[in-house]
Amino acid sequence: MELTGQVIRCKAAVAWESGKPLSIEEVEVDPPKTHEVRIKVCAAGVCHTDREYLYETGKQMRFSPFPLVLGHEAAGIVESVGPEVTNFSPGDKVIPLFLPYCGECERCQSPKTNLCRRNWTNSQMGVLADGTSRISCKGQQIHQFLGVGSFSQYTVVSDTSLAKIRPDAPLDKVCLLGCGVATGYGAAVKTGKVEKDSSCAVFGLGAVGLAAIMGCKVAMAKKIIAVDINPDKFEKAKLFGATECVNPSDYDKPIQDVLVEMTNGGVDYALECVGNPAIMSVALESTTEGWGTCVISGWTETDTMTVKVEKILMGRILKGTYFGGWKSALEVPQLVDDYMNKKLKLDEFITHNCQLDQINDAFDLLKRGTSICAVVKPEEAAL
Repeated sequence: MELTGQVIRCKAAVAWESGKPLSIEEVEVDPPKTHEVRIKVCAAGVCHTDREYLYETGKQMRFSPFPLVLGHEAAGIVESVGPEVTNFSPGDKVIPLFLPYCGECERCQSPKTNLCRRNWTNSQMGVLADGTSRISCKGQQIHQFLGVGSFSQYTVVSDTSLAKIRPDAPLDKVCLLGCGVATGYGAAVKTGKVEKDSSCAVFGLGAVGLAAIMGCKVAMAKKIIAVDINPDKFEKAKLFGATECVNPSDYDKPIQDVLVEMTNGGVDYALECVGNPAIMSVALESTTEGWGTCVISGWTETDTMTVKVEKILMGRILKGTYFGGWKSALEVPQLVDDYMNKKLKLDEFITHNCQLDQINDAFDLLKRGTSICAVVKPEEAAL
């Protein structure tokens, strides 16, 4: 049935208020406006940030106000395009992006950063360039988390927040490159620039941390120490390349002291993938003086990291990374190619597959630490 130019009625998981489970609702998705693309969402990863915003960060109301459709890690197929869209056509396989890439601004043209700010303020507030969302329910505007809102069968995004990918890519796998895997992998190979034969410590063994381990291995680090208080994740960490696994609960002294002893002075690279300011400080203190590099990739909204000035004065480097440093629409297709060419793993991250009406169960699995990556398939929800 031809839907171009028409409102699409479909299913979405709506967050009506902070701290409450998502509700499966029939929503209306408007046609795309100028420089917008409407996509059929075929697969959506369940990211820790989605759950964190619903149950914790959302209480601060810094980003998208409620009600909203969460989800920002996805892959789908272009259904229709709005006026002045030249890079996409119906039928294209795509990955929506919470970080834009306009290709024109000073930041996009600089090799120093990936932080394009095209429509940035609006997307953070869950709306598109004109200040409104394309999703509504029961006559009420529904915000789109980070300008995406992928826990819906259809969504509309800006054409600068979308990556066109190769037609043979499996959408239920490459959707993970929309956030967590790309972030952790890039923290190691793009931002951290981990070197051959170096020593690394990765803090936190969720999707971001495991991807960071994978990046360290690709960079041919000699020692890769996985750090987590959940030993059930150690086997998976070794699959991705960890040479050793350490549980801080097994020691009666600070884990940074343990790591310094294990590496005769500290690791060359520490990658924090939890989003906990206390662990960020620990990661920095686990690096060697002179050249030790600590990369912060875990997201947090509420706290401040404590840094001992001496640690910096002794030559250590503290860096932050957003989306792994990748220039989103430009480089995500290259990451898809790397997966298709078996240069990086994706299948191994996926521990659960579920339908849209099981989204709250997926959040519970994430909270309990029994899920690495759960993939929701909104297209299979009953209409």
